[in-house]
Amino acid sequence: METRFRSPRIFLLLIAFLALLAACGKEERETAIPPGSRVLALGDSLTEGLGVKREEAWPALLADKTGWDVSNGGVSGDTSEAALKRLPHLLEQHEPVLVLVTLGGNDMLRRVPPQEIIANLEKILVLIKTRGAKPVLLSIPQPSLAGAVFQNLSAPGFYRELAAAQQVPLIEDAVPDVLSDPQLKSDQVHPNAAGHALLAETIFGELVAIGYAH
Repeated sequence: METRFRSPRIFLLLIAFLALLAACGKEERETAIPPGSRVLALGDSLTEGLGVKREEAWPALLADKTGWDVSNGGVSGDTSEAALKRLPHLLEQHEPVLVLVTLGGNDMLRRVPPQEIIANLEKILVLIKTRGAKPVLLSIPQPSLAGAVFQNLSAPGFYRELAAAQQVPLIEDAVPDVLSDPQLKSDQVHPNAAGHALLAETIFGELVAIGYAH
């Protein structure tokens, strides 16, 4: 038996309802950041580019891809606590509209308790937002002998939980994927030039998906 809608109005309401459901299922994209904008990459040696030339580190390569003025705020050996202490000066100096936070690796190597890492990262994200910039958090893999042997390093879950709690975008797999591949590393914990190139490419793709880059 053929089913027909007795009222065009009911049919139109049903279509509108289905369209609303579809819209609710889509994540809202951020506003694109135009070329020439100031961006800060806050991190440790993974950001600074230990073992490669400055122009080969992923912040410089990301600047080439986006046209942004990306300042490399990476300092080798930095913990989340140390980065938090120097962040106010960096924000005042560079006045970024976007800050990419890549921290936690040295904390985990030094066995800093996870709650301390979380507290420091939370303060960093809050400070960035209160200064009018947009933060993006990047996950760092947990040091693991098994993960290194099987080339399958993964980040601890607190990065995802923190990003959700602070409502900031998370780039979860970029760093773990690179550090899981021995061919992309200059030593046990640092990317080589090819690793930085892949990092820049992956981070760029994630920023496009978020809406910041295009």
